Amino acid sequence: MNRRDSLKALGLTAISTGVLLEACKPGADKNETATAEKTVHEAGRERFEVERDKALNEAKFFNAHEMATITILADIIIPKDGKSGSASDAKVPDFIEFIVKDIPSNQTPMRGGLKWLDIQSFNRFQKSFKDASAAERIEIVDDIAYPLQVKPGMQQGISFFNLMRDLTASGFFTSEMGVKDLGYVGNAPNQWTGVPPEILKQYGFDQSA
Repeated sequence: MNRRDSLKALGLTAISTGVLLEACKPGADKNETATAEKTVHEAGRERFEVERDKALNEAKFFNAHEMATITILADIIIPKDGKSGSASDAKVPDFIEFIVKDIPSNQTPMRGGLKWLDIQSFNRFQKSFKDASAAERIEIVDDIAYPLQVKPGMQQGISFFNLMRDLTASGFFTSEMGVKDLGYVGNAPNQWTGVPPEILKQYGFDQSA
């Protein structure tokens, strides 16, 4: 599956997840929840799909330390700028939490990569990646962000960072903020100004004479 197909697939997941998260907020009216689920179902999703996503949203995979690390790393990959917010502003960490539950094959690479990151940080700075300074974090990231510049012992880190970068980009650019950042406006109505004069003239309907 190429990147465009992946974004399309992940985008559909992200949209449905947002609807379900809203519907499953504590204290939400039961009728509102039923309406939200019905809306998702009417959009072409079976009830078992709705129930599965609800269960995934209620489950937790990453612990608080891991989520904090993911948030920091995601914001390094897509920081806030003058055009839009950061990855965490677009709720990319929540997206990644959902995706690793939805696609379990990502769980071991992600959890192992986060541990690798902390080991590197402890070896270099005697503290976790989360607790390291901004400059110390960038020092580690610079060693794993460029696959063509592989250093000995960095391969696991590079593989992890590639996955993290892909998930971060997918989560960001399928969010409302990311779509706006791209400038995509979707289908829009055209303004009809009539048949162009040169076409009218071509078919003998020139009325300018």
